[in-house]
Amino acid sequence: MKTEVVVIGGGPSGLLLSQLLNKAGVATVVLERSSREHVLSRIRAGILEWGTVELLREAGVGARMDAEGYPHDGTYLTDAELMVHIDFKALTGKQVMVYGQTEVTHDLYDAQDAMGTTVIHGVEDVTIHDLDASEAAVEYTLNGERHRITCAYVAGCDGFHGVSRETIPEEKRREFERVYPFGWLGILSRTPPVHDELIYSNSPHGFALASMRNENLVRYYVQVPLTDKVEDWSDERFWTEFKRRIPSEAAARLVTGPSIEKSIAPLRSFVSEPLRWGRLFLVGDAAHIVPPTGAKGLNLAVSDVYYLHEALIAALKSGQSAGIDGYSKRALARIWKAMRFSWQMTTMLHRFEGEDSFAEEMRRATLRHLADSETARKDLAENYVGLPF
Repeated sequence: MKTEVVVIGGGPSGLLLSQLLNKAGVATVVLERSSREHVLSRIRAGILEWGTVELLREAGVGARMDAEGYPHDGTYLTDAELMVHIDFKALTGKQVMVYGQTEVTHDLYDAQDAMGTTVIHGVEDVTIHDLDASEAAVEYTLNGERHRITCAYVAGCDGFHGVSRETIPEEKRREFERVYPFGWLGILSRTPPVHDELIYSNSPHGFALASMRNENLVRYYVQVPLTDKVEDWSDERFWTEFKRRIPSEAAARLVTGPSIEKSIAPLRSFVSEPLRWGRLFLVGDAAHIVPPTGAKGLNLAVSDVYYLHEALIAALKSGQSAGIDGYSKRALARIWKAMRFSWQMTTMLHRFEGEDSFAEEMRRATLRHLADSETARKDLAENYVGLPF
């Protein structure tokens, strides 16, 4: 098989990149190790930056998002004593969109099917070759048979545990990591949200987040030790703990119900440089991981896609190499700013085991500074709704 770009990874970043390239007349083949059903069963982020919203529209996959998504003008940060409203619309003129990553992936699969894109599921033992030659190659096993695709470029959208980053020689990679000593226990429940905007709560009992997918589907989280397991948490235990971590006025409105999904996600900050190695480019979680506190994971992958699709189209359609040569530097500049914001939000809102009273007072002082300073609220709002691509 031969194509222009092989996209390794059939999640939202890989599918969006393929969609944008296909719309520009660039041929792609998408390889995914999991079944489509498994990809669409993953419960992930639900907050889209406005730049992400606009790029999905440009890609031709925004119709259902616009019909069913929920634009939000702001969010709340709170502790046991104070609720601070961050008014995105007033401070930046922008909003965010509540629309689940699973729904984005559904829309992208539908669009790729309509275009007739080759998306191959169930691939194993993927290897990448000839990155310094005139053509690259990707090999994989499917149903016991070995296959080979030659291409001009390879986009590694295969996540933290994928083969793409590991293809770059270890001595040529610089990796930066911070692992946080806690995780987020999250549940989905078909119940009405406690508030019409998200609430990030820093309580004496630990962090909690009240999020949502729609008017009758919530996504709630509580901070838990990394030693906890999902089976340790009954629904009753979760609701009791969540209720005591959110503000009393929200707790009074809380409607509980059975969970339809429950999982624990560890938190880490991770960046691998460079994002380009010959004809290979890293995108999204293959190159960087952020804590979910600032709602940056999917959105950061989308900004990578934005930079890379422009660069690949220029290289393949016009022979211009400036974009692909500058991709890594351009994307990393935005990645590190998002890393800073996510780290700042995580530090501000979570309790760390063994911390002293100074750390607690710093969190309290930060929240009060946000309450008193429009400049501070604007800085947070600008980062939350998304820095320009």
